[in-house]
Amino acid sequence: MSLRTATPIVALTGFIISSLILIFDQDSIDLKSAWRLIISTVIGVPFGLLLLQYAPEKTVKLGLGIILILYGLFNLISPKFPQLHHERYAVFFGLVAGVLGGAYNINGLPIAVYGVMRRWSASYFRATMQCYFLFSGIATIAGHGFAGLWTPQVWRLFLWSIPGIIIGIYVGGKINRLIPQPMFNRIIFSLLITVGYIFIL
Repeated sequence: MSLRTATPIVALTGFIISSLILIFDQDSIDLKSAWRLIISTVIGVPFGLLLLQYAPEKTVKLGLGIILILYGLFNLISPKFPQLHHERYAVFFGLVAGVLGGAYNINGLPIAVYGVMRRWSASYFRATMQCYFLFSGIATIAGHGFAGLWTPQVWRLFLWSIPGIIIGIYVGGKINRLIPQPMFNRIIFSLLITVGYIFIL
């Protein structure tokens, strides 16, 4: 399917997943830490939507492939980044995340890099990221609606995906206990690199 169909579907399914996870993990919400990232992301989303609507799809897919490869390599290699000592840098990373979220629904990469450079602990990282994805997902979905991307096909495919989402969350919880997390991460991010390479081709 085209990116104009796939992107809003991914945004809707991602929001449902974040919401379901947060329902069972409400203590992880930390809005105080995420508000700068959320606001700057909301500002960046319209620019990503312009990219999605007016850039040639081949160019967009090429960019998407490169981002997927970089994201996969970033998580596999875990490069050593300099430390950021002030939260004002959140505005830049949030803007970039908004553009990538509006165009590709890949706003996690700049936020993950920001968290690493801020030297967040694992628990702090989880709380901030979950809160961020919940609110940024709302902004992205609303932006897709204003851009006219909520077509009958999008809603039909999204509704068909809901049973898969529920099953996937259940199976994911089981896999999380059966497969060591480092091995699971290597598998997932290696697949991301492969998908990115296919997009470039």
